[in-house]
Amino acid sequence: MQRIPEEVLDRIEREHAQGITSSDILELFAAHGIKFSEATLRKYVQLGLLPRSVRVGRKGKHQGSQGMYPATVVRQVQRIKEMMAQDYTIEEIQREFLFVRGDIEELERTMAKVFNALRDAAKDRRSETSGRAIAQDLASAESLARELVAKLALIEERLMAQARLTKQAASS
Repeated sequence: MQRIPEEVLDRIEREHAQGITSSDILELFAAHGIKFSEATLRKYVQLGLLPRSVRVGRKGKHQGSQGMYPATVVRQVQRIKEMMAQDYTIEEIQREFLFVRGDIEELERTMAKVFNALRDAAKDRRSETSGRAIAQDLASAESLARELVAKLALIEERLMAQARLTKQAASS
């Protein structure tokens, strides 16, 4: 099965930290010789296998907005395609895999927005003593948030590994 190399996925996630369009996603798969269509992308979103896009305004007057997916969606699509190649059904994937990946990523984005807003508010109201205490509390909270997301991702990975082992045992 064709794959997008790990280093390409890492680069895409770095370069598209603000999100990636559906056309960019489709072009990336096509560039690596992997069949993937707009209809399949929409189907995966509707089935809850991928997060919904977020509408983001374009710069300039009357430019409208475009749907942006988290860049990690490329990695998720690849995982779904790999599981389907291993004879998992969409229903099995929905039930046993990836069931909270989108929610974890949404939590991560939401927390980033909250921390950015708190940082901005703290800059505006900085007095010498309370400013340091707020900065320390904010740094501590951000560290806890990163730990929480990492722990949730680890739990999900373990559950996915268990489901894979169960599937392998059933097919043996």
